[in-house]
Amino acid sequence: MNLNLYGYGEKNHEESWIAVDCGMMIRQDLPDSPLQVPDLSTLDTLDITPEALIITHGHEDHIGAAAWLWPQWGCPIHATPLAAGLLRAKFAERGLSQQAIQVIEPGEALSVGAFTLRYLPLTHSIPESCALLIAAGCHRVLHTGDWKLDPAPLIGPTVDPETYRALAPVDLVVGDSTNAPLPGHSRSEGQVADALAAAIDGCQGRVVVSCFASNLARVLAIGRAAERCGRRVSLMGRSMERMVGVARGLGYLDDLPPLVPVTDLGYLPPDEVLVVATGSQGEPRAALSRLAKGRHPHFELEPGDSVIFSSKAIPGNERLIERLKRGLTRLGVSLLDETNHAELHASGHPAQEELATLYGWVRPRHLLPVHGESRHQQAHREVARALGIMAPLIPRNGDMIRLDTEGLHLETRHPQTPRIIHQDEVARLPGLGGNVEHRHGQLYLALTVAATDDGWTRIGRLLLDTHDASPLDEDAFSDWLDDCLDDIQVESLAELRLALRPRMLAWFGDHLRRMPEIHLQILAAEAEISK
Repeated sequence: MNLNLYGYGEKNHEESWIAVDCGMMIRQDLPDSPLQVPDLSTLDTLDITPEALIITHGHEDHIGAAAWLWPQWGCPIHATPLAAGLLRAKFAERGLSQQAIQVIEPGEALSVGAFTLRYLPLTHSIPESCALLIAAGCHRVLHTGDWKLDPAPLIGPTVDPETYRALAPVDLVVGDSTNAPLPGHSRSEGQVADALAAAIDGCQGRVVVSCFASNLARVLAIGRAAERCGRRVSLMGRSMERMVGVARGLGYLDDLPPLVPVTDLGYLPPDEVLVVATGSQGEPRAALSRLAKGRHPHFELEPGDSVIFSSKAIPGNERLIERLKRGLTRLGVSLLDETNHAELHASGHPAQEELATLYGWVRPRHLLPVHGESRHQQAHREVARALGIMAPLIPRNGDMIRLDTEGLHLETRHPQTPRIIHQDEVARLPGLGGNVEHRHGQLYLALTVAATDDGWTRIGRLLLDTHDASPLDEDAFSDWLDDCLDDIQVESLAELRLALRPRMLAWFGDHLRRMPEIHLQILAAEAEISK
């Protein structure tokens, strides 16, 4: 989750520490898809408190945990404008002060404690991604963050070789290993834009393109292609709408075509519709999964429509993605994805040729390969050794590594335990109804269900009365409930109630600031549903 700590100390002087990035991951393998964030217990044990949090770019695996963990530090946060805007939105949602978030432009420098840092622009799959030159004492470290060398990035400038040649030699590169096993050069966003334009031009009916919300260059390429093909563009998914909103506020996407509200798409002929949707990783509550199940309130896919996956499957998400694609196929939708159209996506990480090019510029003495799995780090190590760069270690989560005049050394290893959290860490209640004070209102819920071959399905309307409880997004709850019923495989209403109870309690805890007293009634659509 990309939480890095850099410390500097001299004899008889107090150590100085900074944190670089603070990300999270969604655990889609666990019920209700909770979040996993870095565990700070090791820092507490070692009495380490960073003097600043430095953000390299705005991806969730680099900023997603900041709103949960930063309150334990209270330090300044330095981020480029786009990442800072995304952080402010997260802090506002959780009721946190945004005053600690300070904007720094790519190319600028700052001092924190014993450290001097400079933000160095690199291309990636989100604008304003930067490497960090970190200097302390006589040591100079290049922390690359996520990067690639894109000759046609669509948004933002290309990488300036002279900026990096001026750094040479550096003592250490802490470098991105994600694509180190791959020979050659990663595909450019400009090439993907051309491929998307050709693919969209060949589609009949409605077109839905799913990509990562943070890949603004991809969103822009899709918008431009749609305009050339005579299609109107609509966004679907909260993360997509938020990302585009923040980006436009900063002057990005000025030439994105005018957007059509999803509620108006039904008035357009099918061959004039293009939707940019979230959910390419099969996330059960994302826009694309709702479309696959026919549960979007304003838009339906029909035979002859096309869905384009402009993304790569993240390892671990294969099962969810296959389930999503089966649902789309049952609707008679044509699918274009990495298996039949690899040109529709480009990685944001460097292949071997790009690694060699960057290291030729900065001439590092040592490499610490990070990101990816062990096999990626090992491949990165082999690339470095072929270039004459010393790479004695493959680090694991929790390793304390020392850089001194004699090189890199593993000091200690601190095993890390997963920290799983829900979207809102509110107090959990022991059960549904009966033991809760009424001061937070009451919520009455009644649903009619029928058993299916795969689980349960809701029949008819959901009856929901919040009765002075906190405001509730009924559409989001209905979608979650339908997904939940799909996954529960029990044979009686009593077992269904027992299975729903903890999941429903967790969902309300995540989405309501104050927990009401909850009354749940489940009815059978048939005369009898029993074993």
